[in-house]
Amino acid sequence: MNALTLVFVALCVFALAYRFYGLFIANRVLELKIDRLTPAVKMADGIDYVKTNKFVLFGHHFAAIAAAGPLLGPVLAAQFGYLPGALWIIIGAVVAGAVHDMVVLFASVRHKGRSLAKIAEFEIGKTVGNVASVAVLFILILTLAGLSLAVVNAMFSSPWGTFTVFSTIPIALFMGIYLHVWRDGDVLGASIIGVVLLFAAVLAGPYVVAHPALASLFTLSKKQISIFIPIYGFVASVLPVWLLLCPRDYLSTYLKIGTISALALGIVFVRPVFMMEPITKFVHGGGPIFPGSVFPFVFIIIACGALSGFHAIIGTGTTPKMIGNERDVLFVGYGAMLVEGFVAIMALIAACVLVPSDYFAINAAPAVFAKLGMSPVHLPELAREVGEQVQGRPGGAVSLAVGMAYIFSSIPFMKHLMAYWYHFAIMFEAVFILTAVDTGTRVGRFFLQEIFGKFHPKFMERGWLPGIIITSLIFVFSWGYLVYTGDITTIWPLFGMSNQLLASSGLIICTTMIIRMNKAKFAWITAVPGCIMAFITMWAGYENVMNFFPKGLYLLGSLAVIIMVLMVIVFVGTFLRWAELLKIKTPVLDEFSDKVLEVVPE
Repeated sequence: MNALTLVFVALCVFALAYRFYGLFIANRVLELKIDRLTPAVKMADGIDYVKTNKFVLFGHHFAAIAAAGPLLGPVLAAQFGYLPGALWIIIGAVVAGAVHDMVVLFASVRHKGRSLAKIAEFEIGKTVGNVASVAVLFILILTLAGLSLAVVNAMFSSPWGTFTVFSTIPIALFMGIYLHVWRDGDVLGASIIGVVLLFAAVLAGPYVVAHPALASLFTLSKKQISIFIPIYGFVASVLPVWLLLCPRDYLSTYLKIGTISALALGIVFVRPVFMMEPITKFVHGGGPIFPGSVFPFVFIIIACGALSGFHAIIGTGTTPKMIGNERDVLFVGYGAMLVEGFVAIMALIAACVLVPSDYFAINAAPAVFAKLGMSPVHLPELAREVGEQVQGRPGGAVSLAVGMAYIFSSIPFMKHLMAYWYHFAIMFEAVFILTAVDTGTRVGRFFLQEIFGKFHPKFMERGWLPGIIITSLIFVFSWGYLVYTGDITTIWPLFGMSNQLLASSGLIICTTMIIRMNKAKFAWITAVPGCIMAFITMWAGYENVMNFFPKGLYLLGSLAVIIMVLMVIVFVGTFLRWAELLKIKTPVLDEFSDKVLEVVPE
């Protein structure tokens, strides 16, 4: 099969889905209102609640949700062949992922930008809300650890990539000051400046590597990067959202969408064919990257790109506090997820155009690869061209970078730029992931403030600096410890399982709100994908704990069991609430004159 065919199919399906299914949900199910004030307007504070241009907000939201999952998950799932991953990404993004992101964002906008746990408390009950808050906190810690480990594996001992990634931080600070101090609202000017400086940083990479002192400064070990990333997360959590987080995410979006668009054009021009089979012998289990079978594990290995619970954290964290028009929920929520689905398709293609033996040589541990009886074909040459050792670096980041560099360098007159393309791809991946780390850390701080505020009300004050610093430090230490001591081969399966459980709970919780809004006839839109994914992910979680977690990893095994138990409590409480609401036959009017089964405060 030609990779171009898959690109064309994905684009057509996603465009039709936005035009018809997305608009149907926006107009008929959620009834988004242009004249209903959003939290960004009613609760504006200049720190977290900030009305934001919808294109800038799309950039922030897309940059925050599109982390390691749509890049690394499809690459790792390629061990099953290109077909299972492609089907799950295209179908899942349309009927599950984009629906999830849109309804969760809508629910938070209607509940003053509150978290998913708070929404559950209002819509279902305090018990379910409290349990959900603990579960979401655990899941967020695991998610940020998994994402950060992917950055660590991509950046260590790579001065060129590290320099470029570090450069995005002062560039974003400059953009934030430019937008809000020097030229208030000049989005075009800030964008031009940011893009020019970003590409200057990429081009400066070889000169940094050539200078011994600078090369030494930016050549960091795994442990050093494992310390830097939590420090960055803390700073991004404490600073005002307009100063670092939002402009950095907006800047990253240019890089992300631009690179993926260029990759798609490269595929159109080069027309690479899939070297990987549609379905490999590893679909039944025993694969060198992950030992489980394609069903149910393709649904959790591709933890984003088709459906992701991490998106619920962003959709009830920073984004609803910045959305200025309720109608923008369609564009930001449904639209950004479809773009992420396309990113996942590009990542899958980049992995599957490699010769299978080269793909497995990169992603499998050397001892495991040796047992496959395969010999690398182009890998030694590719390693020489990029100037780095690429074999035996599991996690997906390196093989994705090699695949992208291979496609770009196949374009005429680009062959001699292989090293540039490889390091550009490494930087592209790291920036992709770090934009989710900074936003996720800020959202985790919101969660802790909500929890601590029940015992000390000062923590609920959004501008109370000691509360911001204390909760940020505690949360950063929690996931930073796992990054410093963990390994991606153990963290990623747990992250995938917990992430998809959170996604299913987001769909099921928001189904409650749809029923309460007297829209029970549309409840299947969220209930069906939510219940199916809950079953599949529980199955995968059981398999992980009983069969695949290495012996002695009692902490990770215990976390998996705790999360599954907490999610069962949430699901049972939610189903009981459905039954209670469906017994109500006479709707009432809320304060906006909408007919609902029961009035719930915002």
